[in-house]
Amino acid sequence: MANGVWHTGYGIEINLSLPDLGHPYRPDLLQEITARVSERDPQLLECLAHHDNRECLSESGGKSPWMFVRRGRVGGRRPLVASHLPITHKATPQESAQHKATKERVVATAGRYGLDAAAEVPVANRRSVSDAVVTGPAGLRIGWEIQYHHLSPSSVHRRSVNAVEHGITPLWVAKDRTASLIDRAPWVRVDDMPWRDIADGKEMVIRGGYRHLEVWRCVPSSERHCLVSDGAGHCDAIHADWFVPALCLPERKPVLIEDLVLRSATGESVPVYVPSRGSGRAGRHMWVSAADRALWEEIVDGKTPLPTAPADEDDDVITFTEQEIDRSCRAGEDGWFAGDARPLRDLAQPTGGFTLPRLPPQRPGDSTRITPVERAAASAALGCPPWELGLCAGCRQMMRRHGPNAAMYCNVCRADLNGR
Repeated sequence: MANGVWHTGYGIEINLSLPDLGHPYRPDLLQEITARVSERDPQLLECLAHHDNRECLSESGGKSPWMFVRRGRVGGRRPLVASHLPITHKATPQESAQHKATKERVVATAGRYGLDAAAEVPVANRRSVSDAVVTGPAGLRIGWEIQYHHLSPSSVHRRSVNAVEHGITPLWVAKDRTASLIDRAPWVRVDDMPWRDIADGKEMVIRGGYRHLEVWRCVPSSERHCLVSDGAGHCDAIHADWFVPALCLPERKPVLIEDLVLRSATGESVPVYVPSRGSGRAGRHMWVSAADRALWEEIVDGKTPLPTAPADEDDDVITFTEQEIDRSCRAGEDGWFAGDARPLRDLAQPTGGFTLPRLPPQRPGDSTRITPVERAAASAALGCPPWELGLCAGCRQMMRRHGPNAAMYCNVCRADLNGR
């Protein structure tokens, strides 16, 4: 990979480490050289060594002297680098076998459930092909994208948008916790299994990307930490957050890939996007139960549709180091600008959640001040149906006041009364 390239159309040398690429009077140059090869002349960008009639390692190795430009990764920076065509990742035999076995397993599972499924389905405009499309009884189409090697965030975004525009819900499958597709689109992660185990039907657990909604009252007896006080103390509010099955209280059963094939096609499991509290752009994509998503949307008082974030995300921002051009051919030298190890993206931590404020004290008969959202959240937090809810006779906070094992006072008030 190199930091310089020759533009055959303009007959100019481009320095990829400079903010203006060395040509301040060509403001559209960056957009032109980073366009997809399918949308431009494949011979637009040339290896500088080849242009200078010096040895081009790629050409001497039987490959192309023509190049493409992408973002590299080194020390947390994202410099532009030039690499030789062909630009696509060539899957290893192991990756190819895993990919094929997973795709076939999805299609076979759908068939056993009586669902329509097909492999290698071109999207209507033929700009992309889904590895498998499973169609549910109500016509819901799920496009399974088995991605066991690195794919750029912009490619994930582009292909996901293309699928949604043609009535397909994308479902990306990764095996690596550093995969760039994580949280760029609806996704799940499975184990890195030998292809024979996948083909033979060995249990295939969803390790990441599927979560459950938990709602709890933030009181001293709660097993959960407070979301608004950094875990210190209790605020008496109602919290809601998303957890992987292993971190639920009590722990939930893991979801298998067969479960998700059926539930996603029938609408029992659905994608949801939860923006981070500190950033309007960042957030979590996840698969959840339809009931959990409905409760979440009621609690946050609105729907959270899938984002339409630009293809250039935070870690795609270009870094310009302003260096001299290295005119040597760097084909095959993966260590030069190859980049640091990708960071973990599949993290099991909660999302940051949502907090309903502590209910104001209520006067007898003044139930109109309790909103339907507050009532739904309290019902989930206290684990009882809404008709069993009532107000504590002491603090006037909502509690389980009616039905079996009900009481007149909440736990806090009972503790105060017992201590007197």
